[in-house]
Amino acid sequence: MDYLVIEGYKEAAENFSRESGLQPPVELDTIEERTLIRNAICRGDIDEAINRTNELNPEVLDSNPRLFFHLQQQRLIEYIRAGDIEGAITFAQTHLAPRGTENPEFLRELERTMTLLAFDNPPEDIAPLLGMGQRQKTANELNAAILASQNQGKEAKLAGLMRMLTWGEAMLDERCEYPHVDLTTGLLGGEVAKAEDAAPEG
Repeated sequence: MDYLVIEGYKEAAENFSRESGLQPPVELDTIEERTLIRNAICRGDIDEAINRTNELNPEVLDSNPRLFFHLQQQRLIEYIRAGDIEGAITFAQTHLAPRGTENPEFLRELERTMTLLAFDNPPEDIAPLLGMGQRQKTANELNAAILASQNQGKEAKLAGLMRMLTWGEAMLDERCEYPHVDLTTGLLGGEVAKAEDAAPEG
């Protein structure tokens, strides 16, 4: 349930709740709102994402200046991506430069973003700003803030457990032999082999 809620699978969470009898930790309608917000950012519609976030909970952005700056930075990137140089410069001067003068970290990020204007083919260190990965990064940051405002974890517990499992297996690999967990079947590697050996031929 934790995974379905955090990752935004509303319908699956509803079905799981109905079949298991577990109550979801949040109103399931908020899952749909978070999904719409993430989708808006991933298609470059930052205004919609901000408006939807404020409708859901205005304190999310009011209490997180770094997140709001990153959303505004993403709006600037979208101007640049669209080739609207004049709009990008005006937006940066009006909305981002004042924040940059208050925070040296914001100023560095703004300068790095504005460097995109100087290149037809940006160098490797700044080119990722124009990629889908940057939109996803911004969407994830906003999603995590919304989850925190709902007293939810920022990451599904299942993802953390999988990382811990992988790390534990890597540590054991250096020290001894042991039956690995086969994630495709949920069985230990040795048990899979035994099951295959015991299976009747044909």
